Amino acid sequence: MVADVAYLQQAQQQINQLEELFARQRAAYGDNPMPSADQRIQWLKSLRDLIFDEQDALIRAISQDFSNRSADETLLAEIMPSLHGIHYAKNRVRRWMKPSRRAVGMAFQPASAKVIYQPLGVVGVIVPWNYPLFLAIGPLVGALAAGNRVMVKMSESTPATSQLFKELMARIFPEDLVAVCLGEADVGVAFSKLPFDHLLFTGATSIGRHVMRAAAENLTPVTLELGGKSPAIVSHEVPLDHAAERIAFGKTMNAGQTCVAPDYVLVPRDRVEGFVEAYRTAVKSFYPQLKDNPDYTAIINERQLQRLNGYLQDAEAKGARLVPLFPEAQGRRLPHTLVLDVKDDMKLMQDEIFGPLLPIVPYERLDQAFAYINQRPRPLALYYFGYDKREQQRVLHETHSGGVCLNDTLLHVAQDDMPFGGVGPSGMGHYHGHEGFLTFSKAKGVFIKQRFNAARMIYPPYGKSIQKLVYKLFVR
Repeated sequence: MVADVAYLQQAQQQINQLEELFARQRAAYGDNPMPSADQRIQWLKSLRDLIFDEQDALIRAISQDFSNRSADETLLAEIMPSLHGIHYAKNRVRRWMKPSRRAVGMAFQPASAKVIYQPLGVVGVIVPWNYPLFLAIGPLVGALAAGNRVMVKMSESTPATSQLFKELMARIFPEDLVAVCLGEADVGVAFSKLPFDHLLFTGATSIGRHVMRAAAENLTPVTLELGGKSPAIVSHEVPLDHAAERIAFGKTMNAGQTCVAPDYVLVPRDRVEGFVEAYRTAVKSFYPQLKDNPDYTAIINERQLQRLNGYLQDAEAKGARLVPLFPEAQGRRLPHTLVLDVKDDMKLMQDEIFGPLLPIVPYERLDQAFAYINQRPRPLALYYFGYDKREQQRVLHETHSGGVCLNDTLLHVAQDDMPFGGVGPSGMGHYHGHEGFLTFSKAKGVFIKQRFNAARMIYPPYGKSIQKLVYKLFVR
């Protein structure tokens, strides 16, 4: 009882701090509503230098939170894309800030028009646990490049990383520019209710609905980066070792705890057994053994581990054939497992898996594979493996997803010059690169007229001959 009271008091204190921080950031934005390009570039340079200098500390903290996270995976999937994203924005923010000239119709001359890109104000970012650095830095870069103040709510499931990130940001940014907020789920709920000028949430679709509902009370625009069941399609002609190796890379990265990880694979029925063997060979080449392997990332916590084991138990009870690729688990290192003979009523075919379990769904014709995907909620990513150009175009035109890789997995997310975002249940809105700058800016249309005013010709009273001439010339 005493512990519960202490917890509630701490949570209320953190919620009060959120409101104070928001007020301070709002005031600071009012004092400097249009930061210069030089200011923004310096913010990004400071951020880049800090991440580079502290990469070892970040790798250790993330691994601590996971009980074991491969250091190379953190370098490849968090440190490297964060640094590249900062560098990309830093070198282009001056160009992005320039007003864009727009055309003015002949009927409205003499005049000019342009669009200016104005910071929105105070931006909120809610960070998930699976990539706690990259999914904090990505939105932060876009928001700072656009000239905003930013509040970042870190995940309670990564306490070591969240605390370190808070300390690091405090070194280079005052809290009225960038504030990192910690706390449990109730603090996250309070965070989503603040009247931000924009709110970006990355996480589960179920939580995204709550975030959007809370934001709607303030008419806060949202960007939702969710997830869903991202399919991979193996064609009839692609070499199985090519497809299996690339799918295995995307599925084993971070032990499958990736929003764009392949969630299931559609394989021609007569190639299923061949794919299983090719996939087993690929995974074993990455991880010869599970035990004490520093490259094999663990599941983030016991709750997620129990959820994944529950999926396996449910699938097996309903007739699935499990093909574990390692003999047994070690701690939270869960063996990579293929799941065959799946049915729609199995939990792992209904929920986003978010772990090292890979169902295989057989199909006869490509049309059937497309129908299987299109009958389900639109995924965040789709992966097609095949070298036939006509089939590649069919995939692009006949399916819907947030993004696509042809003959690869995951790497579209790391392309700084492409937008990243979901569609429907997998999210809404985009960020990364220029799209991130646009998401966190108000594109304000400006119409400019000087002393001469030709529009006086159409002012009332109506019925004048000059007005009839205007109608004759322009109403057509």
